[in-house]
Amino acid sequence: MNRLLAALVIAVAIAVTGLPAHSLAQTPKTRAPATDTIGKLKATKQINVAVSADSFPMSFIKDQSDPIGYSIDLCKRVIVQLGRAAGVPDLKINWVAGTVAERIAMVASRKADIDCANTTATLSRMKDVDFSSLIFIETGGLLVKDGGPVHQFNDLSGRAIGVISGTTTETRLDALLKQKLVNAKVVRVKDGNEAMDLIEKGSLDAFASDKLKLVGLAVQAKNPTQLAILGEDLSLEPLAFAVPRGDSAFRLEVNRALTQIYVGGELEGIFMKWLGPIGRPSGILSAMYLLNAIPQ
Repeated sequence: MNRLLAALVIAVAIAVTGLPAHSLAQTPKTRAPATDTIGKLKATKQINVAVSADSFPMSFIKDQSDPIGYSIDLCKRVIVQLGRAAGVPDLKINWVAGTVAERIAMVASRKADIDCANTTATLSRMKDVDFSSLIFIETGGLLVKDGGPVHQFNDLSGRAIGVISGTTTETRLDALLKQKLVNAKVVRVKDGNEAMDLIEKGSLDAFASDKLKLVGLAVQAKNPTQLAILGEDLSLEPLAFAVPRGDSAFRLEVNRALTQIYVGGELEGIFMKWLGPIGRPSGILSAMYLLNAIPQ
């Protein structure tokens, strides 16, 4: 561009925006450096992964071992792809367990490079982190004592219901109680184990959470036959891996790996291993896998 044309472009911009000439002509100030998680993996030869310790069958820890579950199996394949992209085929994995709020905070602060658990992708969370392609479609529900007084949501009036602080279920529960004019006592708990203890002691009449999490907690309870999960859905929960905000190169490799899983034949084995006893993928879940298999 010659000097005359450059001057004309600046003059037009000033006329349109009303900005002073020096604000357009000056060299932009130094921008904050872009996040380079892949570069970090290459330099450190390790990856920090946030997980849930009690979200069977998605992400849970048994007998003080490494985490296992549906999300973890997906995550391990994602880590292989990230290692290829970083040129480090044998990345050391540091598993870090935490609640959903703690996991989001870890990724936002770069203490964790990815959250591989059962985190719902929401617009409010996107202020702090980005998300991968979806890995599952979940619904929220209620766990109660079988044969107890709670048979539907409206039966919660005058009763105590537990919910994990910082979850999307907490937000949805508060909204539903107001919407349906149900006057229930909401007890904020740290995790599912605390809620189960309170239910067994009779301090809670119900516990609201993701239905798969509720199934896992019920199966592992002292008296699983004394528990029931209500048929009502409280919410729709699109699950994804949380990744550092603003790092498109890292998110690309995560999504590349997920696409390979969805179209490469591995998904059915992973699904049947962890979710097979519950049934085949629903129509909406099958559509989710198809729509999140991003073409090259």
